[in-house]
Amino acid sequence: MTVHDQTGPSVPTATGTPGPGETEQWQLTAPHAPVRAAIAERVFRHAARNLAVTVSFPDGTRLGRGGPLLRVVRPAPFFHRLGAQGNIGFGEAYMAGDWESPDLAAALTPFAERMATLVPPPLQALRRLVDVRRPPVERNTPDGARSNIQRHYDLSNELFEVFLDESMTYSSAWFGPGDDLCAAQLRKIDGILDYAGVRDGSRVLEIGTGWGALAIRAARRGATVTSLTISVEQRELARLRVAAAGLSDRVSVELRDYRAATGTYDAVVSVEMIEAVGEEFWPAYFRTLARVLAPGGRVGLQAITMPHDRLLATRHANNWIQKYIFPGGLLPSVPVVESQAARAGLSVVTRRSLGPHYARTLASWRSRFLAAWDRVDALGFDPVFERMWEFYLAYSEAGFRSRYLDVWQFGLRSAG
Repeated sequence: MTVHDQTGPSVPTATGTPGPGETEQWQLTAPHAPVRAAIAERVFRHAARNLAVTVSFPDGTRLGRGGPLLRVVRPAPFFHRLGAQGNIGFGEAYMAGDWESPDLAAALTPFAERMATLVPPPLQALRRLVDVRRPPVERNTPDGARSNIQRHYDLSNELFEVFLDESMTYSSAWFGPGDDLCAAQLRKIDGILDYAGVRDGSRVLEIGTGWGALAIRAARRGATVTSLTISVEQRELARLRVAAAGLSDRVSVELRDYRAATGTYDAVVSVEMIEAVGEEFWPAYFRTLARVLAPGGRVGLQAITMPHDRLLATRHANNWIQKYIFPGGLLPSVPVVESQAARAGLSVVTRRSLGPHYARTLASWRSRFLAAWDRVDALGFDPVFERMWEFYLAYSEAGFRSRYLDVWQFGLRSAG
């Protein structure tokens, strides 16, 4: 699907949602567009002056304290989008070519470092006029979760093969000395399996299959694995990879929502799946972990997190990542993981942060993605889709570079 407005090229929405210049909010606020654009310009220029970045404009104006270059190519459309939808408009402006950077992740990092203070306090109260509320249709009910997941993970297995390593692991790696990306991914998997106590004879439940790398690794330890996914594309390829590894007798990949999990397991593992659960269903997710865990069993959980105060401030708003990449997604905070686990009868007994490792992982993915654009093009994705995914990977990398985002491995046990 593509949309078009008068301020830039056609932009594919990829998720079936309205694109730049064509949202319901923009239609409702069009009479106030010049005022909003003027306010957005003033806020942006004020913020840029104090950041370690160089912002250049076509008239030769340069802002910032020096650093990575952010070049505003078309100021009027850029501020038009920024005024219409804030951070969503900022990402859409990149997709439309209103601004560019030779080092996108580096240019975005200073903004991520000041995420909470970019908008001056007197204007914070006006955020509700710009922030877009989360669409009710994206609630992560069983049907809604399937729809949300399909809009990302079912784009094309071949697309993910373009930039992932041979393990087909789509989560933060954990780099050791001399590790390439694949070795670092296996190190990460081993870390979460160790937290869950997976060994020969273990009965393992995996919530969120991906493309089967963790299930295969666990089975090679001698475990029997039941892996749950709601992505049809992922299940198909994961089953093929399990069979190719000769482990079909030890690994079962099922198309099933986590809430429908049955059985009892010595270990439960879930890597970067909680981000797709949604605040409304966090209690159900942790209750499921506790319900299927055998006495004495352990849980290995990997979760991307954001600061708790920022979660409280933004949890009801839709952002660019949610609109274009992960509909229905919401990052928890460490206090959320701890409190939700405790309410379900689980306690966090060990943890480690891998935030800097995720920045390195994302940089590798983005490099691979951009180097293989011919392959992406051959799959039927157009150049604006490329800009959308480049922005997604760079935006995420900047979040981890700045430590605004983190990723944790947690080891949990029954609290009793």
